[in-house]
Amino acid sequence: MRRFYLLVSILTASVIFSPALPWRGALRAQEKAAPPANVAASPIFGVTVPKGYRSWQIVAPSQRDDKDEIRVILGNAIALKAYRSNRVPFPDGSILAKLAWKRAKSAEFDNTFVPGEPQRVEFMVKNSRKYAATGGWGFGRFVNGVPADESQHRTCFPCHLANVKNHDFVFTRYAP
Repeated sequence: MRRFYLLVSILTASVIFSPALPWRGALRAQEKAAPPANVAASPIFGVTVPKGYRSWQIVAPSQRDDKDEIRVILGNAIALKAYRSNRVPFPDGSILAKLAWKRAKSAEFDNTFVPGEPQRVEFMVKNSRKYAATGGWGFGRFVNGVPADESQHRTCFPCHLANVKNHDFVFTRYAP
């Protein structure tokens, strides 16, 4: 009987402490993904780069000829739900990400452009109370993971106010 309990104890310990178990890997990944203590935040708004934003779903692509850029706009689950139900204003917790690249001519296909040199990543974070003075939105512009300076952030809301006030200050329309 002692051998049985000894065998059960050894098996239990090996299962609990096994590095091959999926939940142990998930815990390790979570520990690695923990934000560093010195996360850079945008001036004025305090917006940081959200974890996992590159896994968000696409809202729409866009192109801006005056800047010679290709862009893709992503949204978190809250923003996508609002887009899909045509809900404006967006609910608090909505986050939009804009990834921008210089337009580059494709080497493989004539008359085609592809993303070239990365330019920046921008975020809009909806929090009606915290950002009441800017239509409920906080803005963050990052170049190589570093927030742009305050003067650049001061241009965000005036542009959105002048052009898309009637769409909750959001330029991008959902591309189903």
